[in-house]
Amino acid sequence: MEKVEIEYKISEAASKLGISIHTIRMYEKEGLILPHKSITNQRIYTEEDIHRIQCIRRAINESKISIRGLKTLYSLIPCWEIVQCSEEDRRVCPAYTSVTKPCWISKGKTTSCAKKDCRNCEVYKSLSDCNRIKDAIKKVRSVR
Repeated sequence: MEKVEIEYKISEAASKLGISIHTIRMYEKEGLILPHKSITNQRIYTEEDIHRIQCIRRAINESKISIRGLKTLYSLIPCWEIVQCSEEDRRVCPAYTSVTKPCWISKGKTTSCAKKDCRNCEVYKSLSDCNRIKDAIKKVRSVR
């Protein structure tokens, strides 16, 4: 039996999370989330997106990490190790040298990631759950 993924419009996601639509849009503008877009360009959120936003909210409200701080933390995730980028890709990729933006915001235009959908990338997906962030880092360390 195929698993049916529940999808939420932005207003439904905001209601489920107990936050404003403006807050969700701000997270998107800041590059913390990448929502699906419908054919009519309407934002669509999945349960994974809801968990990601909850993680962001906890980091902001409980750990007092700013949005800028979160972006910096996300940028430190060694995406090049997770997706096994070549040395050539690393040389031209801003995600490899930047410490201010996660790879899904700053991915290189001439790298192997350039045409990939970041929503489906292991790096972005591994950050949807607060517990999986640390696991992603551990996984990289164990590969070495």
